[in-house]
Amino acid sequence: MKNTTFENIFDAYQLVSGAKIKAKNYDEVYELGPYDGTKRGYTLYAFENGVRFEDFSVIISENELMNNYLIEKGKGNQAIAA
Repeated sequence: MKNTTFENIFDAYQLVSGAKIKAKNYDEVYELGPYDGTKRGYTLYAFENGVRFEDFSVIISENELMNNYLIEKGKGNQAIAA
């Protein structure tokens, strides 16, 4: 994942299940899981060396994702140009 380019999240439509997510300030990479309406957030799974670890996950809000995380370029839905 070192050669992967990440970009800012501009639109919630970019947040698709399976997209790779990286924190702006850290090198950890996560895989985005489904949106959980009862918990009002997205599930993030630890991801390393092409393996998704389902024994550890966190729920994170859309606002937190858009402000503090980056998405793998070209893997999520492209934001609609304004």
